[in-house]
Amino acid sequence: MAHAEAVTAARNNAAWCDVVCRAHGTTGTWDADAWSVPRRSPPWYPDAVTLRPEAPADALLDRIDAGPGASVKDSFAALDLAPYGFRVLVEGQWIHRPAGGVPDGPPLTPVTTAPALAAWAEAHGGTALRHPALLADPAVTVLAAYGPAGTVTGGAVVSTGGGAPGVSNVFGTDPAAVWRGVCARFGAGPLVGWETDGDLPPAVALGFRPVGPLRVWLRPQT
Repeated sequence: MAHAEAVTAARNNAAWCDVVCRAHGTTGTWDADAWSVPRRSPPWYPDAVTLRPEAPADALLDRIDAGPGASVKDSFAALDLAPYGFRVLVEGQWIHRPAGGVPDGPPLTPVTTAPALAAWAEAHGGTALRHPALLADPAVTVLAAYGPAGTVTGGAVVSTGGGAPGVSNVFGTDPAAVWRGVCARFGAGPLVGWETDGDLPPAVALGFRPVGPLRVWLRPQT
C-alpha cells in the first residue's frame, strides 16, 4: 500500500501538471487511477500521472497519445511500460515536510507580471512555464531570487492543488538557499514535492523526508 503522504504528493503534482497543460490550452481528465491529457503535454510535463499503484497500464496508455514522445509519471514505481516501448527516463522520491519549524531564509519574491515570468523562465530553462496564464491561477505562486543587478538567480513554484502545497521547479546558483526561502514562506503548514536522489540533500536538511519512489517513463522518438 502506498504511503498516504506519497498519494497526496502525487495528487498535488498531477494538479500542477493540469495547471500547466490548461495554460497551454489542453484540458486534463481525472479519475481514481490517473490524471491525463489526450494530446501531448508541454515539454518536460507528463501526459499522465498515476494516482494509485493499481492503475492498469493498458487503460492508462489508451487515454493518452502513447506514440513516440509520450511520457508517464508512474507515481508509485509500480508500472512496467517497457513492453509498450517506453524506457525509464528518471527516478526519484516523493518528499514530505510536516508543519512547523519555519527556518530563517533569504527572501523570495513572488513573480506577478508577464515580463518577470519570462525572465524567470529564461533563468529556469523551462519554456513551458513562460505562459502568463500561470500567474492568473490562484493555486500557483512563482517565486524568484534576485541578484544585486536584478537578474534572476533562482526560484521555485509552490502550487496548492491536490490537498497540500507542493514545491517544484527549484533551481538556482544556490538551491539550498531557495529551499530555505520556500520553507520560510510556506513552512508553517505541511509541504510535499519530489526530487531525484541526487537533489534530495537540501530538502532533507530542512526536514523533508522521502515517502515513496516514483519513475518517469518516456517513449523515445526513435
